[in-house]
Amino acid sequence: MNITELTVHELQEKLKSKELTIVQIVEAYTQRIKEKEPKIEAFITLQLEEALTKASKLDKKIANGEKISSLAGIPIGIKDIICTKGVRTTCASKMLENFIAPYDATVMEKINAEEMISLGKLNMDEFAMGSSTEHSYFKKTKNPWDLSCIPGGSSGGSAAAVAADMVPWALGTDTGGSIRQPASVCGIVGLKPTYGLVSRYGVIAYASSLDQVGVFTKDVEDCAILLNVIAGHDEKDTTSVDVGEKDYTQCLGKDIKGLKIGVPKEFYGEGINEEVKQSLLAAVEEYKKIGAEVEEFSLDIAELSLATYYIISCAEASSNLGRYDGIRYGHRAKNYSNLRELFKNSRSEGFGEEVKRRIILGTYVLSSGYYDAYYKKAQQVRTLVSNKFNEAFKKYDVILTPTSPTTAFKLGEKSSNPLEMYLSDICTVSVNIAGLPGISIPCGLDSKGLPIGMQLIGKRFDEETIIKVAHAYEKQTKFREKFRPTFKEGV
Repeated sequence: MNITELTVHELQEKLKSKELTIVQIVEAYTQRIKEKEPKIEAFITLQLEEALTKASKLDKKIANGEKISSLAGIPIGIKDIICTKGVRTTCASKMLENFIAPYDATVMEKINAEEMISLGKLNMDEFAMGSSTEHSYFKKTKNPWDLSCIPGGSSGGSAAAVAADMVPWALGTDTGGSIRQPASVCGIVGLKPTYGLVSRYGVIAYASSLDQVGVFTKDVEDCAILLNVIAGHDEKDTTSVDVGEKDYTQCLGKDIKGLKIGVPKEFYGEGINEEVKQSLLAAVEEYKKIGAEVEEFSLDIAELSLATYYIISCAEASSNLGRYDGIRYGHRAKNYSNLRELFKNSRSEGFGEEVKRRIILGTYVLSSGYYDAYYKKAQQVRTLVSNKFNEAFKKYDVILTPTSPTTAFKLGEKSSNPLEMYLSDICTVSVNIAGLPGISIPCGLDSKGLPIGMQLIGKRFDEETIIKVAHAYEKQTKFREKFRPTFKEGV
């Protein structure tokens, strides 16, 4: 038995039957990290010694007959944008290189309440700005399927760690596709919940009206289990919505006969790789076999959404990152002769090129004379995108699209062309603009053996339906048995 290949629900069964101890599980993941991390580079900060100490204490509780959570002792990885008390929280930036979080984010409080064990903080694009995890100050994470390829971004460290079996599941954040896109190119499950379902308190902000904490897992059942843990109203987050208690595992295994799936033709046109398109069309046929009603329709929002997303997100980033000035927060330059130089030098040294690019763009669209032409117009288009989704959901239960227009590209391939890099998000950004839930699940491999992801989009706060539909496909195709990373070295 290879412990690190098991899903969380399989680990739970092994713990319940006493086939495994928590120490054995943590030791297995510790060994796996020591073996694979030098090549994958998914972690910024490791917590392996602390993890083993916690595991030993939990095993003693079990031996003493004490009551513990059903998820107690299950390892987890945390994207390094989520505040973790007493642990370095860097946002993969020199600006926060030495920041030790003085409190836990709400999602971390929930993880700790379940007595899960964090194995460490995971790499990402700096301040979550990127689609490839090449914009980290610390390291460039590799894709476990091919070490010469990117793992997606900005939550690339989280996706790569799960795909490489270094953690059984992980938390990430999704501002414009930063969970779903890396999940797609790493061949795992990634869920971005409805905006407001999961608290953002203690999550370092990139674009406050778009950011959402979500999950990376090996299968859909684990996805539902972890969503149960992190979802829920939080009075410390004014954007948090109270939708009552839900158990997302209850929708697993439910029949989808007669369920209506809409396939927007615009998401399958120019710019979508032919192998990606064919895999999605094959997935559509699988859904038809199990009784879903699938229909093509028009949803002409992709290009509008991409421009709208980058205007709104950069504007909000410009505002949110203003606090990092060398005085209130973050890196402080050593060489300066006046206050203006302190600000300038601290920010110049602390931020990477991509973050600077987005701050400049955001400041521009918010500036006098351009606000109405860009930012105000983008907000109007945002409403238009939401309305178009609302119209579509009057007819369809779920919308099915590619997650990413291509499979994983080579490291460095798009680094010199920001516009080409931004196009990586063309299939995902509209979901964030409208505040909808979206899940990415594997649906095939391309001719190079790289994973292809399928995105299922649902109505606001209707995570149950997309989880049910994703699980139905998983059962029909048994993708967990087919998709295993090869760790190909690349050339």
